[in-house]
Amino acid sequence: MPVEILTFVLGPLETNTYLLVDSSSGQVVVVDPTFEVETVIEEIHRRGWSLAGIWITHAHFDHIAGVATLQSAFSSPVSLALHPADHPLWKAGGGSQWFGLPMPPLPDPDQWLEHGQILTLGETRWEVRHTPGHSAGHVIFYAPHPGVALCGDLIFRRGVGRTDLPGANSAQLIQSIRQHIFSLPLHTRLLCGHGPETTVQEERTENPFVSPIRNGRH
Repeated sequence: MPVEILTFVLGPLETNTYLLVDSSSGQVVVVDPTFEVETVIEEIHRRGWSLAGIWITHAHFDHIAGVATLQSAFSSPVSLALHPADHPLWKAGGGSQWFGLPMPPLPDPDQWLEHGQILTLGETRWEVRHTPGHSAGHVIFYAPHPGVALCGDLIFRRGVGRTDLPGANSAQLIQSIRQHIFSLPLHTRLLCGHGPETTVQEERTENPFVSPIRNGRH
């Protein structure tokens, strides 16, 4: 198994935080640490794993609320990766003020993501794809082997990301889905920011929000 992926449904918005595990080295990456990230930290410590990095699909508060807690739980510095187009949203607390939720101060990212960049964890290569629409700097992480895409809030099972928040654009969202999701092999698993996983094939045939174009939720 090239990489093990553990899913944690956490926080008031039931956000999916993903733990990517390279079993051979014991190194892990956390994708989108949210509220109640202590559950993830406990699992990492319990298994004796080493935190190699934090990857952020986008800077909305429910995908970044656990970053500071996660970093402070480990003695070694942990790299934090974000697309620069979402840095203004990051500095604004991820939009938490729109929902009246408090946000702790956020450390600044030290790794800037860009379209086409390759991130590695063990022998697994993850391609960064810039997919604006839900936010200006939204990205997905795609691994051809084992055929998985971490989609953030770009697309959901039978749904798409909301486009009624500042920095969102419905036309961009649909273009990003068509260009960067529907172009993937049909068997590709789509691990979403909320809700259950799905596949490219399922969403190409069953997602009502992409064709015809309509705004979605989440």
